[in-house]
Amino acid sequence: MIEDRTLNGRIFATVNYLLLSIIALLTVLPFMHVVAGSFTTSAELAVKRFILIPTEWSFEAYRFIFSTNTIFKAMGVSVGVTFFGTLFSMLITSLMAYGLARRDLDGRKYIMFLVVFTMLFSGGLIPSFLVVKEMGLIDSYLALIIPSTISAFNLIILKNFFQNIPEGLEESAKIDGCNDFGILFRIVLPLSMPAIATLSLFYAVTYWNTYLSAILYLNDSAKWPIQVLLRQIVVLASGLEYSPDLDASVPPPEQTVKMAVIVVATLPILCVYPFLQKHFAKGAMLGSIKG
Repeated sequence: MIEDRTLNGRIFATVNYLLLSIIALLTVLPFMHVVAGSFTTSAELAVKRFILIPTEWSFEAYRFIFSTNTIFKAMGVSVGVTFFGTLFSMLITSLMAYGLARRDLDGRKYIMFLVVFTMLFSGGLIPSFLVVKEMGLIDSYLALIIPSTISAFNLIILKNFFQNIPEGLEESAKIDGCNDFGILFRIVLPLSMPAIATLSLFYAVTYWNTYLSAILYLNDSAKWPIQVLLRQIVVLASGLEYSPDLDASVPPPEQTVKMAVIVVATLPILCVYPFLQKHFAKGAMLGSIKG
């Protein structure tokens, strides 16, 4: 019987490894195709539908993208917005989540109802624009941060995570003379690093991919983040517009530029993931155990 169970276990593990390997390949191969396509020539990309290793290497797409110094400024804008936006969002989300995790908070259920309500209904695009305009945030980097400060989904996950922390730890801290802020920053947050890392990644991806907010609230093209500028470069590569900022001597290879734009837009935020990956699954799952 033991040998049968061992044999069944090996078969089950083998099938699991096989299926997971296939899923991993289906996930990785498209990105490898995009990376390879960005380093090949437009002629080869037009002939071959799928490329993993270019026959003829070419850097024309990246020469076209980086032919202007504007892209480095746009990259700096995106890095700044992502860093400060993530920091501010996690601070506000942690403060609100900790308050809602306290079972003795008056009106806790009504506040949670309002939070969940925003996940189902929103004011819409025009009211959001009017609010940002009345706050005087037009053409300000704060317009990319403040409207996206709190995600209701992230708030609920972090609140549920805080509720999993034993109440005895907070009571012991109060006996030692710790106030609510001390309990949050000295006890609760250090114990919640998996959730903090996971939600920080969620917020960072959101801020890094900022596009619509920049289009709506930033009239000055010099303040555009990287996503808006890359979209403009794709339009220019398609021959629909002309920009004096780009080097006219560099021909715009349309298809390879699209591939290169995806790489440039994805690679920076992708480099952050390995540092948070060990906390990712644990943080997301523990925060969803209790409602």
